[in-house]
Order: sequence, then structure tokens, then C-alpha cells
Amino acid sequence: MMLSTIRNKKVKSKKHEAIATVCAVAFWLLVWHIVSVAVDSDIILVSPVRVVETLFSVLRDPSFLSTVSYSFVRIVGGFFAAMLLGVLLGWISSRIWIVETLLRPITVVIKATPVASFIILVLLWFSSRNLSVIISMLMVFPVIYLNTLEGIKSTDQKLIEMAKVFRMPLIKRILYIYLPSVIPFFVSACSVSLGLCWKSGIAAEVIGIPDGSIGELLYSAKIYLQTAELLAWTVIIVVISVLFEKLFMALLRWLIKKLGMAGGALHG
Repeated sequence: MMLSTIRNKKVKSKKHEAIATVCAVAFWLLVWHIVSVAVDSDIILVSPVRVVETLFSVLRDPSFLSTVSYSFVRIVGGFFAAMLLGVLLGWISSRIWIVETLLRPITVVIKATPVASFIILVLLWFSSRNLSVIISMLMVFPVIYLNTLEGIKSTDQKLIEMAKVFRMPLIKRILYIYLPSVIPFFVSACSVSLGLCWKSGIAAEVIGIPDGSIGELLYSAKIYLQTAELLAWTVIIVVISVLFEKLFMALLRWLIKKLGMAGGALHG
């Protein structure tokens, strides 16, 4: 009975939260509309109605899917490259102190340097077509690497020593000792990095202006003072970024759950 009451309270709480969120969005849309009417200039600020109309026009464009695919593949590719590299180097750094020492100034420089500086530097060395891949990877790498390293370092040393004494196989050490410690850090790093990779990747495209990218269209909208197109594409970027983040995090949690089950089976 008590469990049922708690469950009902949680459902009601989620419903109230959802209603509050919808009301907040509606409020700011109303404020936006009122300000746009007061300004009375589509160049400075268009109304949300005009943005929605432009959004549907953009979605009907024959080149829409190819444009989104171009940017999506490169930005997401940069994220996955950074994720793999960050986890690998995080593990190596936890084993070999000299690697950690050598990577420390690199991660500090990447975190401290403005994205625009990296974009301009990379443009000197690589084609603009691959710019968003490299920039996304650079911006995400320190977050994944440092969190992975911190997760490994926070592993209980007594458990590691016990595993060595009982000669526990490496796969069991990873499943039962390292993973439980690293996973919270890794999940948090991925959650932060997913938004970061889209912001930096799109910024790279706006500066590099590769043909057929979302960044090229944003730059074009800015040049020709097409505020409605600029905001419509911004909405599209936000939607794609949020959907990908939700999907990736759901898959990541599902994989973690599967690994836990596999670990239990292995232990049995």
C-alpha cells in the first residue's frame, strides 16, 4: 500500500513538472511575440509564428536531409572519436604516470583556449570539410579523458589489492571493480559532452563554411539578414541535439544494465 502511494506521488510530481514546463515555454513564447510586435522589425526580431512558418518551409526543402546528414555525421563522428580516445588514454594514464604527466598540459590548453582560436588554427592545416569533426573531438576529449581517469583513480585500492591476491581475471576486475567506479563519471562526462560537441561543431561550420553544412546556411542567413531562417535552423539544431542526447543516454544506460547482467552471469 505504501509503495503504491509513493509511486502515485512520483507520477503526480512528474505530471506537475511537465505542466509547469509547458507553461514556462508558453510564457516565454508569449513574451517573445509581444517584444517582436513592439519592435516591429523582422530583421531585428521576428515573431515565433514567422519562425514556425519558416521552419516548415525549411523542412520541405529537398536538400534538408542531406544538409542535416552532412553536419550530423561529422559532429557525432567527432564525439565518438573523442569518447574512444578519452577512455583509452584515460586507462593508459592510470597505468603509466608519465602518460598522464604528458597529457596534463594538453588538456589544460584545450580547456582554456577559445573554440574560435582552435577553429582558425585547424583551418590552416585541414580542409573545412573535416573541420567540425576535429573541433568536436578536441572539445569533447578533455571532458571524457579527465572523468575516465578520475573514475579509475577513485576505485577502491583495497578491492584491487584483494583481486590481485586472489588472482581475479582481468574481465572480472573490470566488471566488478573498475566499471562501478568509472560509470558515474563516464555517464556525467557524456551528458556534458553531447551538448558541447554540437555547439563547437556548428561554430566550426559557421566559421569554416563547408559546402552543404548547417553552418553554411546559418552564415548565409546572417549575411542576408534572414533572421527567420537563422532562428528556424537554430531550433532544428537544438531539436537534433536534444534527441540525439536522449537516445544516446538511453542506449548507454541500457548497455550499462546489460553489462551488469553479464557480470552477474559471469560471477555465477
